[in-house]
Amino acid sequence: MKFIFLLLAFASSVAGADRPNILLIMVDDMGWSDLGCYGGEIRTPNIDSLATEGLRFTQFYNNSVCGATRASLLTGLYCQQAGHPGNRWNEPKDFSKCVLIPEVLQAGGYHTAMVGKWQGRDLAVKRGFDRFFGPNCRGTISYWNEVGTNEFYLEDQPWKWPESGFFMTEAFNEHAAEFLKAAAAGAEEKPFFLYVAYIAPHWPLHAREADIAAYREQYRKAGWDEWRDRRFAKQREMGLIPETWKLGPKPAAVPAWADAPEKEWQAERMAAYAAQIASVDRGVGSLLKILKESGVEDDTLVLFLSDNGAASDGGLTPSTAGFGFGRDGQQKNWRRDGVAIKGGSGPDHMPGPADTFAAYGMAWATTSNTPLRDHKQSAYEGGIRTPLIARWPKVIKEGGALTTQTGHIIDVMATCLDLGKLDYPKEFGGRHPLPMEGASLAPIFRGETREEHEAIGWDCARGQALRQGKWKLVRPARNKAWELYDLNVDGGETLNLAGAETKRVETMAAAWETWSRKVGVK
Repeated sequence: MKFIFLLLAFASSVAGADRPNILLIMVDDMGWSDLGCYGGEIRTPNIDSLATEGLRFTQFYNNSVCGATRASLLTGLYCQQAGHPGNRWNEPKDFSKCVLIPEVLQAGGYHTAMVGKWQGRDLAVKRGFDRFFGPNCRGTISYWNEVGTNEFYLEDQPWKWPESGFFMTEAFNEHAAEFLKAAAAGAEEKPFFLYVAYIAPHWPLHAREADIAAYREQYRKAGWDEWRDRRFAKQREMGLIPETWKLGPKPAAVPAWADAPEKEWQAERMAAYAAQIASVDRGVGSLLKILKESGVEDDTLVLFLSDNGAASDGGLTPSTAGFGFGRDGQQKNWRRDGVAIKGGSGPDHMPGPADTFAAYGMAWATTSNTPLRDHKQSAYEGGIRTPLIARWPKVIKEGGALTTQTGHIIDVMATCLDLGKLDYPKEFGGRHPLPMEGASLAPIFRGETREEHEAIGWDCARGQALRQGKWKLVRPARNKAWELYDLNVDGGETLNLAGAETKRVETMAAAWETWSRKVGVK
């Protein structure tokens, strides 16, 4: 407890110091190119405004699956160090040996709040958040109805679902706005940290009819091949990717749109997915409006990112969560408390309503990740690269700028503590956390070049990887050979250079083994 008291004493002495508010927004299972500001056709004007007024990262990384990314985000550690295996779907086991961003910020004088997907063993308000609204998420999901073990909480009390009218993303939007208004009103005396963890656009494809209707015709008129080509061309035009890049290989299981069966249903799936993102964008718009009207916009860092790449099916199997999808995105089995639930997901059940349960499939996920290779849970770029937008008017002066500097989700903790003028603790509440792995992104916000990570490693459900500088070592499975890519010229991972760079492969493979032992890969 000694460290906490020291932090509180320090916080009182710097209450008037230049410590920004932080609004951290994360979406779930969104592809690298879905936002308008990353080349997509989905209309995201509010999120795009963050890019227009801020900074976009083109080489920022996550952990390829939701629980692993959240473990690293909150702790500044690799997920394995924080209790999540990383190489399979699983929520963090616990944070008993870690310290979390909200805990240090809260002890250091910040008001802390969270809305959305929480996966810790303890309730969020027991781990540094003053306020919380959302589910203690365990896998089964519905945007319309209470399902399975996803019990919602308001602060530390179970929250009762309303009889009708509930839609999860809108509930998140409303509670986030409520929390932000209260925090912004007191920001002059106490800076705030608000973490909004959306579940959208994670399957199932649940959305309001009006939002789906806004996208229905555009996906009926043009399918996944044409939209992927359009996104790729726009990304080049925007300078997001070099001219040397080629589109990542399309999975063999994805047919040409001209040969796709049930086109009306296929188009509807993508329209529902776009509708989910549109609902998030409205929520972001309401939060940005509150920042502006409260007079705290200039002193607030807003970060927006995704937890992993687009999901090609459901990412789960019946053995892990009681339900699953085939590779075409159709529901195979969905159970609640051991009882089968009837929820259609095939061409006879257009997605959106509460009685449907579907993902949007590998073909649209490949479009979402344009131009990257593969999908969620993979160690290829389509699994681990995320869009990251940073807006901080007081510091980031060149709106619309891009940075190619490499970063990782482990850097968020270091960034928050750096901006909050707080040290990472050696002891906290009887815990002795491991040394932080991340490094602050603040120099990049200031237009400086920061020192790169010597290496960044991954052990994912589908593959392992190591990045050093421009070089990426990756293998799709433990029993496969290592592949090597030069990401400066080949971000789509289309040309394997392992045969021509055998010494580099050997050296990087040894570095991956060293990294894996350090973080505790199993």
